[in-house]
Amino acid sequence: MEITPPSVKLRTEPKSKLLKILGFTFGIAVTIGSMIGLGILRTPGSVAAQLGSVWLILVIWILGGAYSILGTISVAELSTSLPQAGGWYVYARRTFGDYGGFVVGWSDWLVNCATNAFVAITVGEYLIALVPALAGSVKVIALISLFLFALLNWVGVRSGSRFQEVTSFLKAFAFLILVIACFTIGARHSLTGKEPAALHPPIGILALFVAVMLALQSVIFTYDGWYNAIYFAEEDRDPSRNLPRAMIFGVISVMTLYLLVNLALFYVLPLPQIADSTLPASAAAQAVFGAGGSQIISLLALMTLPSILNINFMVAPRILFAMSRDGLFAAQMATVNSGGTPVAALLLSAITMVLLVVTGTFEILLSITAFLIVLNYTSGFLAVFILRKREPDLPRPFKAWGYPWTTLIVLFGSLLFLIGQVISDTRNSVYAMVLIAMSSPIYFMMKRVVKSGSK
Repeated sequence: MEITPPSVKLRTEPKSKLLKILGFTFGIAVTIGSMIGLGILRTPGSVAAQLGSVWLILVIWILGGAYSILGTISVAELSTSLPQAGGWYVYARRTFGDYGGFVVGWSDWLVNCATNAFVAITVGEYLIALVPALAGSVKVIALISLFLFALLNWVGVRSGSRFQEVTSFLKAFAFLILVIACFTIGARHSLTGKEPAALHPPIGILALFVAVMLALQSVIFTYDGWYNAIYFAEEDRDPSRNLPRAMIFGVISVMTLYLLVNLALFYVLPLPQIADSTLPASAAAQAVFGAGGSQIISLLALMTLPSILNINFMVAPRILFAMSRDGLFAAQMATVNSGGTPVAALLLSAITMVLLVVTGTFEILLSITAFLIVLNYTSGFLAVFILRKREPDLPRPFKAWGYPWTTLIVLFGSLLFLIGQVISDTRNSVYAMVLIAMSSPIYFMMKRVVKSGSK
């Protein structure tokens, strides 16, 4: 395996540099905006069906939040030690060398592009639900959405960051309004779990273990996005101070909100109804607001999407930028405009998202993203251990609290989820491995392109 020495400098210089203008508020907005999505509107139903107990459900949501917090404090060490654009790619290259970094960076970039293609399609679906006259225009709306967000980020990092802050806090506030409405307008149901129902916790240790693991897996994916602030470490005015505080505060805020949403659902709906619903938030809104409740949830769902579209448009180009700057991708991808946007990387990312929407191939990539996302987690947590041993003198403005146990817990959890993913979804796990294997010829091709371009 090719290992990049810690002292190796960046191989190519971008025509301009990223702007160091982001701060604590943006870090919180990225964390909250990335985490809160459609999952919290849907996941409570599947978790209730698996566990059948109010208190067990709440424990699982707390455990999912705790896992995200432990992951956050581990990756915060990496982001403050290596405050560069690129996120997981940066840590993988430092730890596993050029090829290891390329595998992580390439797969991470594809995940962000596929996710944005899916989110753009979802924007179209929810907009049509609110405006039936637009029926049949899902892909057109998706493409328009991609164009608008690409344009927003082309202008510069200031416009993208301001939009992220506004939309992230607005959707968090909207969820709080729903929670308050459930408790103040909705009729009280029960929080005791003793209501008459044919719904009970799994019987037997094995059945309970399987149910807990499946529910925890769903909950942890609903918390996904807790790490997105790491991609902007190079643009933060004071990453050593801002990143750990913003990420931890953001995760705790989302965990609190998720618990409140679950409590609000339990307040207005019987547990069996939550378990039988694919969109329990809609059932709760109908119980509170009447027939118009489903429209309110459609609007709330639509409100969750812009901040996710925006952040993926900010993240994807920075991955290509970092790879290009290190000589692992075409040098043009390291070009930054006066607004602080890697413009060539943004253009390539946008074109890829458009192609995925037009061809529908994003669905294939989306089916394997869970495996790739957890694989990136795993590479990051391994990097904490390896770099601690290999580079003890590396400046670490923030050290993971409770190391090594906290990092060991999330590493073990990530490995369990990878194993569980292979067992529960073998076909898509194999597809993910094939995609990773495909990175090898692409890596060597890009090395030749970069080498020939430097002559």
